[in-house]
Amino acid sequence: MVVTRFAPSPTGYLHIGGLRTALFSYLWAKKNNGEFVLRIEDTDKARNSEEATQAILKAFEWLGLEHNGEITYQSQRDEVYAKYIKQLLDEGKAYKCYMSKEELTELRETQMANKERTKYNGKYRDFDGTPPEGAEPVIRIKAPLTGEILVKDGVKGDVSFQAQDILDDFVIARADGAPTYNFVVAIDDHLMGINEVIRGDDHLSNTPKQIVVYNALGWDLPKFYHVPMIHNSAGKKLSKRDGATDVMAYKEMGYTPEALLNFLVRLGWSYGDQEIFSMDEMENLFSPKDINKSASIYNTEKLDWLNAHYIKNTPNSELAELLTQYDLVLTSHDKKEILLDELKERAKTLKELATLTKEILTTPTSYDEKAVKKAFKGNAIEVINTFGAKLSACGDLHLPTDYHAIMEETITEMEVGFGKIGQPLRVALLGKMTGPGLDSVMAILGKEETMLRIANAITANS
Repeated sequence: MVVTRFAPSPTGYLHIGGLRTALFSYLWAKKNNGEFVLRIEDTDKARNSEEATQAILKAFEWLGLEHNGEITYQSQRDEVYAKYIKQLLDEGKAYKCYMSKEELTELRETQMANKERTKYNGKYRDFDGTPPEGAEPVIRIKAPLTGEILVKDGVKGDVSFQAQDILDDFVIARADGAPTYNFVVAIDDHLMGINEVIRGDDHLSNTPKQIVVYNALGWDLPKFYHVPMIHNSAGKKLSKRDGATDVMAYKEMGYTPEALLNFLVRLGWSYGDQEIFSMDEMENLFSPKDINKSASIYNTEKLDWLNAHYIKNTPNSELAELLTQYDLVLTSHDKKEILLDELKERAKTLKELATLTKEILTTPTSYDEKAVKKAFKGNAIEVINTFGAKLSACGDLHLPTDYHAIMEETITEMEVGFGKIGQPLRVALLGKMTGPGLDSVMAILGKEETMLRIANAITANS
């Protein structure tokens, strides 16, 4: 059974790169009827944030990425790690190192001066003397000093590391007993049954150290897939300005979960020329073996295009529910269907859809000066006044076509072009020259509100 995991550190919010890793891991487990587990790597007590932890969990809930079983918190597993530290010490595969910080600093400065790679020199590797008085030791693992460490990677192929070039006897527990990252990751991945590790290739340099831990404990290695980074359009590391922001900010900006996940799955993975994937399709088609070897490029225009697609294809009843997060209640609005049918063709985000909706439903209190100057000239006021009078004389009006017929009647009677009524009427109704179709706007507002806005505009611009 395939078991994957996502293991964020709650020292900051969940960002887009981490979410993509989580998605890839989730899809691969689902495709294989396996398990996807969530582990919070909160051993850095000084930098951990409960707020960040909650933000990670909220992001998973919003996106619908369900994990199997209980969440594992590394901060609650000190006894587990202590057990394996003791085992390695007892077996002579780890040892206590009494080198002081001052000694270590001096060693590194000497190595740098000699243009050597900075590393621990193994002073206490085979030490059997009397420890320095008052020294609080760290625990170091005995890493291989020579030879090759081979990472069999499902994305990059075989990656070879020379032990003497990259390893020293790295610390697995600090002087206060706190275990270190590469040690606890290997322990937890094994004990949690993780047999397929999908993560960013910034972790590739950690993998040899984790392999050392696996080998020392006699455990089988998981399958590794190291995913290339996401870059901006200039080919550089993604910054906040480019989109490397808190995942929940995408919700606030008006992106749908479906669009964001669809966007992310295409950052580094493809299936022919297909661009739009349902979650079922992602689960059925995704394989980490098909992940690109090169970095992917973040493209906001592509995300906007996908989001617009999902908005257009979302039922209006669901859209109305989604818009409640922008203090917009449309669920019982009698013209909800006309309103959303008209506007969802124009909006790239839910936030933009909410703004467009509020612009229609909110009576203008001011009018764009340039629009007024352009629209309210000649007999414009007479034209819309006549139109308003015709509305008043009509019975109930419901559909956009009902209002269009009265507009046609007005321009025929007054022998003017459509622009002579369209421009001043649009400014009267919306306070500006841009917006959706006038017929639909009036059908949404209703006859009484339409007449009121015309009267207000005439008063304000006479």
